[in-house]
Amino acid sequence: MKFGKEFLSQMVPEWQEAYLDYHNLKAILKEVSISRQPKAPDASGKLKRKMSLYRAFSGLTTQRNSPRKQDDAIITNIVHNGSEESYQSMFFMSSDRGGGNEVLFFRELDAEFNKVVRFYKKNVGELTVEAEELSKQMDILVALRIKVEKPDVASNDVDEPVDLAGAAASSTVNSINGRSTGRSRFEITQEVETVDEEMEAKEGNSYSRKGSRGTTQTIQEHRPASLDLLPHVRVNIAPETPVSTLKYMVASSKAGLSYKKTELRKSEELVTRALIEFYQKLQVLKGYSFLNILAVSKIVKKYDKITSRRASKVYLEMVDKSPLGSTLEVTRLIERVEAVFIKHFANGNRRKGMDILRRKIRKEKHGITFFSGVFFGCAMALVAAIIVVIHLRNIFESTGRSQYMDNIFPLYSFFGFIILHLMMYSGNIYFWRRYRVNYSFMFGFKQGTELSHREVFFLSTGLAVLTLACVLSHLDMEVDLKTKRFEAITESIPLALLTVLLLIIFCPFDIIFRSSRFFLIRSAFHLVCTPFYKVTLEDFFLADQLTSQVQAFRSLEFYICYYGWGDFIRRSNTCKESKVFEAFYFVVAIIPYWIRTLQCLRRLIEEKNVMHVFNGLKYFSTVIAVAMRTGNDLNMGMTWRNLAAVSSVIATISGTYWDIVCDWGLLRRNSKNPWLRDKLVISNKSVYFAAIVLNILLRLAWMQSVLGFREAPFIHRQALIAIVAVLEIIRRGIWNFFRLENEHLNNVGKYRAFDSVPLPFDYDEMV
Repeated sequence: MKFGKEFLSQMVPEWQEAYLDYHNLKAILKEVSISRQPKAPDASGKLKRKMSLYRAFSGLTTQRNSPRKQDDAIITNIVHNGSEESYQSMFFMSSDRGGGNEVLFFRELDAEFNKVVRFYKKNVGELTVEAEELSKQMDILVALRIKVEKPDVASNDVDEPVDLAGAAASSTVNSINGRSTGRSRFEITQEVETVDEEMEAKEGNSYSRKGSRGTTQTIQEHRPASLDLLPHVRVNIAPETPVSTLKYMVASSKAGLSYKKTELRKSEELVTRALIEFYQKLQVLKGYSFLNILAVSKIVKKYDKITSRRASKVYLEMVDKSPLGSTLEVTRLIERVEAVFIKHFANGNRRKGMDILRRKIRKEKHGITFFSGVFFGCAMALVAAIIVVIHLRNIFESTGRSQYMDNIFPLYSFFGFIILHLMMYSGNIYFWRRYRVNYSFMFGFKQGTELSHREVFFLSTGLAVLTLACVLSHLDMEVDLKTKRFEAITESIPLALLTVLLLIIFCPFDIIFRSSRFFLIRSAFHLVCTPFYKVTLEDFFLADQLTSQVQAFRSLEFYICYYGWGDFIRRSNTCKESKVFEAFYFVVAIIPYWIRTLQCLRRLIEEKNVMHVFNGLKYFSTVIAVAMRTGNDLNMGMTWRNLAAVSSVIATISGTYWDIVCDWGLLRRNSKNPWLRDKLVISNKSVYFAAIVLNILLRLAWMQSVLGFREAPFIHRQALIAIVAVLEIIRRGIWNFFRLENEHLNNVGKYRAFDSVPLPFDYDEMV
């Protein structure tokens, strides 16, 4: 792989604009190469050579300008402008052929290098401040741990506080109580670990303990650390359950420490997450420095090769002297975080601590790819077999056709909706990865647990094989005279299939992607208790998916009615005659949109952004439209039809506008890409216009029941409902890609590549 592609693949997607623009510099070098090539002689040149043969001989001793030394092609210097530094190079051979392009190359290289240095210094400064804050949080956590686990330990028996930021950071006691002791701080807090050590500390004796590699550390100086500051600390742990949320809302202010083990456990979890996130930031910043230095080295050496000069040595010396060339500060922070984490959160076990800290990369399994292909082939074969059975036995022209479509088809269509949605999501993941949209970060997936497009496709094809096998066996058992008498077993196949699916989803064993299944269950529970949980992207994204699965919810309702109160052995039901069924037919269609309305309300309260008001009104208009449409489906009256038509038009227009303008960020009149937006991840602009047109057309399909197309020739009403539901799922799949693309570009604009982990403790700063 060429370095340009490797460089692009190794970038942090959200920091892409902060990297060296290697592609542009390479394009300038191409112009340099072209301009340095000798021009082909023309006819006038030939004439001049002929005439020169008759001129007087000028001799062999004519003096020529001696060539410059190659090392003098450029010089570099550092320009100080107040507290800022900028790095510049000066090219001396601009008069040579192609010299203008070479001047442009070094000017662009200097600008790009200074951009990289500024970004690096800015992040180092932010991480240093964050290290100081984490040091204070660790001091409080150590004190809380001692207070909870060893309440009899006196304040003057506690050892030195944690210092992640180094000697420059002031101690927590000083920052909180306003005292200054004038003593230096150790980099790692030494906790009271055994009774013997406690006794030795009380007697004023130094004690020693073995380090992680068998070395002995001797501490001769103690200083009262953090127990005195606990009364000044307030707990800041976000509520995790609906009950705790209600208590948090009722409480007027943040509570003080209660010194309970549950409080300690939650605080340790938050600090652990914060340290892991901080450590990975440091590693990414160190990689950012290395990758940009490598890019500078590659591009200046390429310049040397094209121009036959030796400018790379001088330029790289300047790079080595810059902050980018020395990652000492970042390396020291990495070492301190490792030492603190291993000691306090891994019981001194370095292997365990480093395994937790390091970024986990999910390995692709060849078996998944193999079985995906096998399942897909089996699914296609089963589809062909079902078509042959239907054709040979003339099932659709039999007397039981309507009975089958009204009772059995809705049961199996539920699985068809899920399979199609999984396939669309698999395609979304493929294109997100192809265009470097960081979906795993935005969804908050735990590192190493996110599913790839192959794994999601494997799940969809596996479920497809299971469903199609049940459909085929159901048809075969119904027609075959030997098995026709087992009607109870035959008619229970869809129920057995649903039971198997639910058992797989809620299976507690570590099989079939348990972490992803539990992530889905947790997000679904957040939707059920929407007002009591903070709304995150994965929560409202899942709720948006459910709005496209209204027909699947109605199929689930039909499952309960059909097998609970219907005569499924004779394949008949009275669901539509039940008032309870009609009421829930309304409710299940409204629930997803109502959840999104409540989420918008919660976000409005937290973020104070008026856009959530309009978004909530959009979903509320859809709630009204769905209610009117459902009433139209059930009552078929002219009044209901008119109400459904008006509400559906309003909901369709508002939903389409919000999809394209707000969710996708398109139709920007004054953008660099007319009627799109300034930044696009897909270079082919026609893709965006095609997506806009498709979104509008598929939104209009949503109005099919209002327009009266309930049963077309040769198409049963249930089949038409399923087709419209399929079109809505396809529209949602298209929406998913552009919605996350827009969110990703917003993160890129803000260089937001990491989660902000809430810290567990608040304290008073007294300067």
